[in-house]
Amino acid sequence: MSETFDADVIIAGAGMAGATLALALKQGGLTPILIDPIVFDAQLAPTFDGRSSAIAYASFRQWRALGLAQDIEPHAQRIEQILVTDGRSPGASAGKPSPFYLRFDSAEIADRSDGEPLGYLLENRRSRAALAAAVEKAKITVLAPARVAQVSFDTDRARVTLEDGRVLTAPLVVGAEGRASVVRAAAGIGSLGWAYAQTGVVATVKLARPHEGVAHEYFLPGGPFAILPLTEDRASLVWTEPTAKAAALKSARPEVFHAHLQRRFGALLGKAQVMGQVFTYPLSLQLAERMCAPRAALLGDAAHGIHPIAGQGLNLGLKGAAALAQVLVDAARLGEDIGSELVLERYARWRRFDNISVVAACDLFVRLFSNDNPLLRLARGAGMAAVNGIGPARRFFMNDAGGALGDLPRLLRGEAL
Repeated sequence: MSETFDADVIIAGAGMAGATLALALKQGGLTPILIDPIVFDAQLAPTFDGRSSAIAYASFRQWRALGLAQDIEPHAQRIEQILVTDGRSPGASAGKPSPFYLRFDSAEIADRSDGEPLGYLLENRRSRAALAAAVEKAKITVLAPARVAQVSFDTDRARVTLEDGRVLTAPLVVGAEGRASVVRAAAGIGSLGWAYAQTGVVATVKLARPHEGVAHEYFLPGGPFAILPLTEDRASLVWTEPTAKAAALKSARPEVFHAHLQRRFGALLGKAQVMGQVFTYPLSLQLAERMCAPRAALLGDAAHGIHPIAGQGLNLGLKGAAALAQVLVDAARLGEDIGSELVLERYARWRRFDNISVVAACDLFVRLFSNDNPLLRLARGAGMAAVNGIGPARRFFMNDAGGALGDLPRLLRGEAL
């Protein structure tokens, strides 16, 4: 790092994607600074974020390569099977005869994934805790609570002004601070998107029977209902409903909420006991028009915010972190200017197709599956049955969801930078 800069890379946003990028850059010999309005301790509280995330096995390899294994593996639940059902109520994937379901099994791709599962389920607070510990151990500077007020760009540097008046400079600033990205706006990068008339209702439940590492997703008329396995025979429920109905559920008395939950849940795993509070999250799509500009790059939700229907939102951010870190580290080793358009465009080219493909696919899934149109139900059911009967197609989807296809950055292969 030059003495004229405060860091090699200033990262606005110390969430999971931003913190992962900081760790990767540090491993590669660069000096990052993280800025976030919320201190790490507050992000670790159970009341801060009730969600859990499906982590693709390639993304999990990256975290292992960055030294997080000891802190995350005790809390990571292997996903051995995913059962997907289309219908008006849960049930078909539990074993009832129906052609309209999909079954993905990790054993089918064990030869290509080195025995990895389809993915891992981790509570977000556990992932944040592991990342916070690794950031502290790596002695990465974290400015929090601190908020970026303004970003300006010179020919040789980005200048970041915080709300308290401090000014930081670096060859590059990364916007990883979410959908309302100050960095994106300052760089003149527009975005497109729309809100869905849906809200995600999220709760953690204790199951009456073992889940055996099986994730269930039911496509119901109001939206998808997912039962995602957690450690200790718990599950994270991601329950999509029209916005007005979700608001009513959020404010319902516990016994009323539980009655509605059990009706959706069915008899598959017995009674489910809600643990902790219920969270709601409005659902929308947002895609930045570009991934980078001179002296600026976008990562995570600042670049792409999607519906959780396929569980790929966080994984897109983690794949982006691996690609951006490798591009910057390799450029620095060659003596290139890491904030130049020439370097940053390599990152954009690497991630552009995957990002747009996943965003478009998730939007299509929402529109195709969140309705009760009989013709669409017949078409999507026939499609699911066809894919279920073709082994190579199933294996392709499993490897793709696991992040194992295409030109993978070294970290996603489990290799250090």
